[in-house]
Amino acid sequence: MKYLSTRLLIAALLLTGSILSVAAAPFDEAKALYTDRKYKQAYQVAAPLANEGKPDAQAMLGSMFENGRGVEKNARTAADWYLAAAKQKHVGAMFSLAMIYLDGRYGQIRDKDGKAWLEKAAKAGHLPAMHNLALIYSGASGAKPDWAKAISWYEKAAAKGFGDSQYNLGLLYLEGKGVKKDPVKAAEWFKRAALKGVSDAALDYGIMVFRGEGVQRNEKIGADWLLFAARNGNVIAQNRIARLYMTGRGLKQDTIEAIKWHLLASEGGRTDEKLDAFAKAASKEQKATARARANELRK
Repeated sequence: MKYLSTRLLIAALLLTGSILSVAAAPFDEAKALYTDRKYKQAYQVAAPLANEGKPDAQAMLGSMFENGRGVEKNARTAADWYLAAAKQKHVGAMFSLAMIYLDGRYGQIRDKDGKAWLEKAAKAGHLPAMHNLALIYSGASGAKPDWAKAISWYEKAAAKGFGDSQYNLGLLYLEGKGVKKDPVKAAEWFKRAALKGVSDAALDYGIMVFRGEGVQRNEKIGADWLLFAARNGNVIAQNRIARLYMTGRGLKQDTIEAIKWHLLASEGGRTDEKLDAFAKAASKEQKATARARANELRK
């Protein structure tokens, strides 16, 4: 389990933004310029509004300084602007400020302040904040896990359809951490997260379906989920799919597809001596076709 990306798109900041929202035309202009990647012009419009105390504009400046868009990248200045917006109940700014404090980009890790702002954002309904708070309670920051609180926040975010929290609940039920081990519930949560596009969840759900763990066994359906994860860049799934195409289990045996997925998995660091030997025995034409197909997926 790991923290989500700390960098928010400005659209995410605005959608989860302030309770005291500003709809003034000048800020709409700043948003439009930012969306068009005209960051310097966006800064020129947003800066006066931020200095006037407009929280959405302050959050925008925070994002710009955090990511170096239109201004020189500066995490401390970003945090200052996020703090100004967060004090005015801008939820996205609360989350972004918390993550800068927690990951050390402020200059030192500020666990107490970071957790406090993260909790405020979570209580205000910010789903990534809920998830990251659950991660902290799971021991992600090195502290002793508080599984009751972790599960509570995972469940709140999962109930609102947050795929990463759904996946982590599946892991907890699979491993029996903080809850009674239950492969049926694990499979249910993995499936929900997989349907949200979480590739790790698709991998784990596919494996469970393929083996019949916590769910009715079906090698074809299991292989389909593994294929979904593989197509979304999951190197473990790519390796598994290569093996399935090699053996013809769950999928029709296909030497070219086996080599293609093996090439992609190997590039991602998932080597496999058995598949190396299998590919070596293939014809030159099969290898060339596999490489061409792999190149198509890389585009």
